[in-house]
Amino acid sequence: MPGVSEEQVTRARELDLLSYLQAYEPGELKPDGPGRFTTVTHGSLVISNGKWRWNRGQVGGVSALDYLMKVRGMGFVAAVEHLTGERVETAEAYQAEAKLRPPTPRWTFYPPRPCRYATGAVSYLQSRGISPEVIRRCIQSGILYESRYYNPQSDYHNTPVCVFAGKDETGAIKFAAMRGLSSDFKQDKAGSDKRFNFHLPAKNPDSCHLAVFEAPIDALSHATLQQRGSWCWDGHSLSLGGTSDVALVAFLERNPHITRIVLHLDNDAAGITAARKIKTRLAADVRFSRIRVSVNPPHRGANDYNDLLLQDVQREKEQKHRSRREAAFSI
Repeated sequence: MPGVSEEQVTRARELDLLSYLQAYEPGELKPDGPGRFTTVTHGSLVISNGKWRWNRGQVGGVSALDYLMKVRGMGFVAAVEHLTGERVETAEAYQAEAKLRPPTPRWTFYPPRPCRYATGAVSYLQSRGISPEVIRRCIQSGILYESRYYNPQSDYHNTPVCVFAGKDETGAIKFAAMRGLSSDFKQDKAGSDKRFNFHLPAKNPDSCHLAVFEAPIDALSHATLQQRGSWCWDGHSLSLGGTSDVALVAFLERNPHITRIVLHLDNDAAGITAARKIKTRLAADVRFSRIRVSVNPPHRGANDYNDLLLQDVQREKEQKHRSRREAAFSI
């Protein structure tokens, strides 16, 4: 069959959905009793006894391959390659796939309604080490605000959330990632267009540099670290909302002046593997092959850039504490 071998298909079918989510998307899983799970994105999807059933979509299966095709809307070849981590890297194949992405949203997208004040969101982000200046910049740009999750059928109904918004060229919000302020809630708004993921613009709009992260909080952490370290860097920051390259390819199509990309994905197996794949795919595409791409996961044992920022904040606190003690002893 085109694009993948029979051996690849066999290996892809061996991975069950529970194992796949535990390995690659653990934040999606919600325990629902002994040996039973549901997912954050699809509350009516139940995983039990090695099988899964999505009641709302009236589909089910056993393998992660079935899930990616029936629930995520992924094509067969793309799903097999996603699970095996293998693909034929040709510019023609890559461009053909890019034309098919992303799938048409199944729901009409409406941005979450903003609260009058963003006090809770500001406190939450400051607790994660994000600087007031970075927060203010995002709020003024309309890409960050506070809202409440609306879904009467969900356990998280009316929970306060921080909204990381993505806009199109006209300034209209097309994407919204919601993160609970006092809970583990994490979900993209239904109908969100991943081509317009969260983007923190450079202070100079014509900047040719782009930093890429898995999550918005890491993009904000990177901007805060720049301030704390007085880095002389001004570039765009983009969140992928995971490890998919949909948002990156779309951003590059809209911004052909980009000449330098640094992939700051998480410092784990999934993040490092995804970064290497993205670098290879961009090099194989004639539209982007001129772009210099490097892979730079967070260092000092941090899993992501927010971990790195919090380490920096903690070291500063400890240093100040030691300085105060030394000053007291010297009196």
